[in-house]
Amino acid sequence: MEPVFSFALALPDRGQGTLTRELHRQLRSAILDGRLPPDSPLPATRQVATALGIARNTVATAYDLLIAEGYALPRKGAKAVVADIASRRPAKPQPLAQGFEDPRLNRAWRTPFFGPTAPPDLPASSFRVGVPEHRHFPHDTWRRLYAQSLRTWSKANFGYPPSEGIPELRDAIAQHVAFARAVACTRDDVIVTSGAQQAFDLLARLLVTPGQTRVAVEEPGYPPLRAAFIAAGAQLVPMPVDDQGLCVDRLPDDVRVISVTPSHQSPTGAALSLRRRAALLDFARSHDAMIIEDDYDGEFRFGARPLDALQTLDRDALVFYVGTFSKSLFPALRKGFIVAPPWARDALIAVKRCADSHCDTISQSALAAFIRDGHLARHVRRMRPIYAARREALLDGLRRELGPWLEPIPSEAGLHLAARIRQPEFAATIIAKARRHAPGVQSIAEYSLTPPERPALSFGYGVIEAGDIPGMLSRLRQALEEVGER
Repeated sequence: MEPVFSFALALPDRGQGTLTRELHRQLRSAILDGRLPPDSPLPATRQVATALGIARNTVATAYDLLIAEGYALPRKGAKAVVADIASRRPAKPQPLAQGFEDPRLNRAWRTPFFGPTAPPDLPASSFRVGVPEHRHFPHDTWRRLYAQSLRTWSKANFGYPPSEGIPELRDAIAQHVAFARAVACTRDDVIVTSGAQQAFDLLARLLVTPGQTRVAVEEPGYPPLRAAFIAAGAQLVPMPVDDQGLCVDRLPDDVRVISVTPSHQSPTGAALSLRRRAALLDFARSHDAMIIEDDYDGEFRFGARPLDALQTLDRDALVFYVGTFSKSLFPALRKGFIVAPPWARDALIAVKRCADSHCDTISQSALAAFIRDGHLARHVRRMRPIYAARREALLDGLRRELGPWLEPIPSEAGLHLAARIRQPEFAATIIAKARRHAPGVQSIAEYSLTPPERPALSFGYGVIEAGDIPGMLSRLRQALEEVGER
């Protein structure tokens, strides 16, 4: 039998008492979206009933409902026809503005402030910032541990794990930060997060009273952290940084939260001096302020003994220590953590439960085994000389090839370093040439809320081979010399 409609109807089984209602609903939807066009006659009730295997009265009742609602028009001695209901269709909403500018959005999100993103066409070996090397990662070991975790948890309770993270991983993290950064804590102090970005979001929710709390942030600084605090309603107070890190002596008395990257300032690479660390803790103590210590790549040190973490020096439970495995392992893992003061732990877990319930259990278990069995420590030891060689090649090239234009900023940690432009009036030209001949390089203006007084470039060495660095910098030098000659 030929179908009575040009579209399929999915009706429930007979006896459920919903046939009429469902037939009416589906026919009305077909009229609204144009599958039954205006002025087209509705098939005869007997024909529809026979084709669908339902009672004729069911079809007649559905038609009567369509007529009563104005979706169909009766005709004396003829079939009812579909009404022209174009004027009743809701108009397709027109955007009031493009993208972030639409006034229907929360005001905090009308400006894209997540900072620089790498171009999609970067070569495999580039100066891309913020990405670690993957070719030396122990993939086979990770796959084995992940499969083992999957087998273990497939036999376990499928319920919700703890919001703060599974105990095994929190134990492993506590031991890791104690060994690598002398951060004194137990698993009860550790809250596992989906990367450092979620840690910032949770802390912003916890510590900010919208419209009131003033938060000091580094300028230039890490844009995603600023985004989390802006979205929470904080009043940002940009603070300058120099070769000794955050300028603590310029902190206003009314700031209540201070965000800092003391081990390796993002993006300049400077380390907060010991004197300023002590001054920052004194300020927080005397002004009842909290400190967020972002230690995003502190595992990789090149040179002197690392300065103690602020959390290690803190005697007043004022520091929230934030760590991540995105640089020591890989970004797609999406695992970070907060070492929280005891007074804030329960409230922070409640915020985590509200925002995310819990992190992925399988990857937590695999990461716990990876740390517990010593694979993380071995991987960091293996990568440190590789990154050190790249760093030395970069420093040598900056001094030998680009000395007339760039001055390296002192840095002894992490996976990137920065160099100031000696003549700021030529910054635009130098940045443009650098982006072309040294792919992946970023201007620190991309990390700044206002144009920087001393422009600089940031060079990552996480994914570039040491042997590729001299050639890239030499080509950049030639391009700058050509500009100078013209």
